[in-house]
Amino acid sequence: MAFKCILVTGGFGFIGASLVRKLLAEGSRVRVLDDLSRGDAANLEGLEVEALTGDVRDPRDVGEAMEGGVDAVVHLAAFGSVTESVSGLSENFDVNVRGTVNLLQEAARRKVKKFVFASSGGAVIGRGPLPVSEASLPRPVSPYGASKLCGEAYCHAFAQTFALPTVMLRFANVYGPFSHRKRGAVTAFIKALLRDRPLVIYGDGSATRDFLFVDDLCQGIYQALERSLEPGTLLHLASGVETTIIALANELRKIAGRASHPTHFAPPRAGELEHNFADFDRANRLLGFNPRTSLTAGLDLTWRWFRSHPAALRSLDQN
Repeated sequence: MAFKCILVTGGFGFIGASLVRKLLAEGSRVRVLDDLSRGDAANLEGLEVEALTGDVRDPRDVGEAMEGGVDAVVHLAAFGSVTESVSGLSENFDVNVRGTVNLLQEAARRKVKKFVFASSGGAVIGRGPLPVSEASLPRPVSPYGASKLCGEAYCHAFAQTFALPTVMLRFANVYGPFSHRKRGAVTAFIKALLRDRPLVIYGDGSATRDFLFVDDLCQGIYQALERSLEPGTLLHLASGVETTIIALANELRKIAGRASHPTHFAPPRAGELEHNFADFDRANRLLGFNPRTSLTAGLDLTWRWFRSHPAALRSLDQN
């Protein structure tokens, strides 16, 4: 399916920086809507992108962003931190729910051809049997997870009520280049290694996650745009591999050449899951999604990116 123009909300962020490059490489015209609260304008510097500074919570900004032929939307913009959602519950709701509804309303009014919503696997499902899948019963344990589940529900409702072609993609724990402002274990460990500070692990290190390299994720998003899918389709994009946090820390220490780098263990944080990984079989069947980047290879690429981007390294001191 060919699109005249694809709107990427949150396009200056970590995932957006890689997705926009993927879309441009495929010949798409791309427009970005971002309030720059969590993104970095330098991430898209030099690229032929129509950039608008605006907030998904403002219907006027959303309307302006969809003017002039936008016929597909990838909604990445979000209040994306599990731990921050506990203390910032109202802002989390406003961005992730009200902002999503604003975009859905405008997309339905303009009859866009595809609306892709970025959701979260572990945060939405909560403490369910592993591996999680589209059949798992959602039981969020954080406000962030609840807000993403609410966004999924609205996407499904707009598919049924307004025939809007929505696709909900539940992301695993994504990592990779341009993630210097991301709040997550991979970025936190790399920052600690670069700053010569202990790696801080919350809990005893036995917690598990499903880590997915950003290029593999972006391939899945692109496939979801291109494939003909039933409106309201829900899919998990994941690696299908369960990795402990201590194993992640050890792998990064090895890549950095600092096998004896110290570790500090801290109490677990509210709202975070103990264990999670996902089955991506449905995405494989419907999209042909098949992640190809091993954790070791992806972490090595991420480490090299941080080491080779002085501007990103300088910004670490501001976080």
